[in-house]
Amino acid sequence: MSIRFSAPRSAIRNRMETAEAQSHCALPANDNGAGLSNDTMLHAALRHFADHGLAAAREARRHAEDARAAGDDQTYEWWLGICRALDRRMARELDRQAIGSSQVKHV
Repeated sequence: MSIRFSAPRSAIRNRMETAEAQSHCALPANDNGAGLSNDTMLHAALRHFADHGLAAAREARRHAEDARAAGDDQTYEWWLGICRALDRRMARELDRQAIGSSQVKHV
């Protein structure tokens, strides 16, 4: 994890004014945005992480790929959502592969 340091704008004034601090506190500190659809998905992703540890995203991806190969779109979307909750980059790559393979089948 990188450490970010931001020096104060002025050597004399080394803290933010109250209004400035409040405006910055209103912004969310997390970076997951609208990636999770609901609490059920979050709970399932956390449970999956508890079961599989650091390999949880890879395992979710494997389940999604198996479901896609079986033609089960609903299960694929479920596992893609769990993968997305754990590792957005991996889920984006998986989704791109799914779109690419579906376009090849339709051509």
